[in-house]
Amino acid sequence: MQNIKLISHPLIEHKLAILRDINTDPFQFRMLVDEITYLMLFEASRDFGLKDVEVQTPVATTKAKKMATKVMICPILRAALGMLDSVFKLLPDASVGFLGFQRNEQTLEAEFYYAKLPKDHKERLAIIIDPMFATGGTAIDAVKFLKSKGVEKIKFISILAAPEGLNRFSEIYPDVEVYTAAIDKGLNEKGYIIPGLGDAGDRVFNTIN
Repeated sequence: MQNIKLISHPLIEHKLAILRDINTDPFQFRMLVDEITYLMLFEASRDFGLKDVEVQTPVATTKAKKMATKVMICPILRAALGMLDSVFKLLPDASVGFLGFQRNEQTLEAEFYYAKLPKDHKERLAIIIDPMFATGGTAIDAVKFLKSKGVEKIKFISILAAPEGLNRFSEIYPDVEVYTAAIDKGLNEKGYIIPGLGDAGDRVFNTIN
């Protein structure tokens, strides 16, 4: 799977260990999601295009580089909202395209219910963000939707992934790069990642029953 990019770094590994811990409270969990996403975005943005500019420093005029790639961040509602702030720290000019999918607990498939894209979405690189990449159903549907709207360049950032979902996704969209910080053992009978970290949305927003 040439499109799957496993990001390995000591800081990410350390933060992942705390993120997985059942005893990590919601506030710390949110902070860790933010920090890990921030670190992952460095790798996902490695091939962003640059343009030449001229800058006046306090001492002299110099040639420099600024980002030429126009970006649209596409969080999968709701869990990915916990990743959004970290993106704005690095890409404050990025537009946001919201994608709403809800997991059907009977079929384990994603059900689409909402989308809001910027007017110039066709001109932008779309970076879909979602903490968990489990069965791959949501990722596939999200990419399918964006491509149907004329978006040509797409990347995906997910903190944790299951091999089943990655294999399924790569067979359909080998042209879309997926960046993940960990590939876990697999899925249980309910479609949850094992060992995983539980329901990311519930832990971000403290809605665990």
